[in-house]
Amino acid sequence: MSLTVQKRVWRSVGGADTHPSIGLSRAALGALIGGFGALALAGIAVPIEAQMVIYLVGMIALNLPHGGYEHFENLRRRRPSFRWRYVVAYLTAIAGFVGLFLIAPVAGLALALVVAMAKGGIGGLRVLESTVGSDHLRTRPQRALAAAVRGGAVMLVPMAFHTDTFYAFSTLMVGIVEPGALGSAAGRVDAVRTTIVVGYGAALVAHVALGYVRGGGRSWLVDASETVLLAAYFAVVPVLVAVGLYFPFWYSARQVARTATVEAEPAGDDKWDLIGGDSVSAAALRAWTLMAVGALATFTVIAAFYWAFPNPFAGSGLLPGAVAFWSVAISIIALPHVVVGDLLDTERGIWYVP
Repeated sequence: MSLTVQKRVWRSVGGADTHPSIGLSRAALGALIGGFGALALAGIAVPIEAQMVIYLVGMIALNLPHGGYEHFENLRRRRPSFRWRYVVAYLTAIAGFVGLFLIAPVAGLALALVVAMAKGGIGGLRVLESTVGSDHLRTRPQRALAAAVRGGAVMLVPMAFHTDTFYAFSTLMVGIVEPGALGSAAGRVDAVRTTIVVGYGAALVAHVALGYVRGGGRSWLVDASETVLLAAYFAVVPVLVAVGLYFPFWYSARQVARTATVEAEPAGDDKWDLIGGDSVSAAALRAWTLMAVGALATFTVIAAFYWAFPNPFAGSGLLPGAVAFWSVAISIIALPHVVVGDLLDTERGIWYVP
């Protein structure tokens, strides 16, 4: 999609990031930085069991419903033929990712990390465009850098600042297929950490500086401050807590704000509306049915993952095993969520809001 089309589709109403969800997302991350920073300064360690519980609650109970909502909004008024192509492509991508994980779990882990960064980076850029604008991002490479820096905060920063925990749970993730597959990487952890600190730090500085040179203004100030906030959040907050709460408190909350502020664009014919009806009660019933069917389909897919992986809890206890399994499962679900929507529909994509 050209920059002109992107700006037309994603122009904001009022041009201000004043929706309550935007303020809530910033306040939530700020509070978590302050709270966990104070604990660290006081020498108080948060038990790993508590961190795992927070991760699972945040990723499953709080954030999973929003993923279904994004799919629903993307498909709600589409032609039936498009919906079927979307579902087929989605399931094909899932099958391919599962196959990759079974054949080469380390490569599957790498792809899972890339998916998380792409979801956070591209989705975050869409929010910026629709709420405050992106006048300081003048070219495609600059936009790609902005998405990479925002998304990189989600995985690269905790990989550098919480290396031991990150490595331990990455080992469990590949262990659901091949225990010990990351053993050879143990000796390169320090080198990887140094590379990430230098590389990501340089990218962050380049993004902020280039945005200032290319335009500055309010959009640059918001982008720069939010990017630094994200980097600080993932550096200070323990990785399991940081990732578990990032998606519901930052990603999903801000997608709600984008939904409320983006200007309406043609979204298809109302005759194809999945929840259209002759009355409010009929529409409510159809919406409930679709949510129930979607939930059952999601848990059926997750059950298939559990059956497909030879060691779904990686031979570990319930909590760490559940964290490892869910991290893999949600990455597999998110891959087509991120990729299929854009490849199959270059004009609107998965983040389109009618």
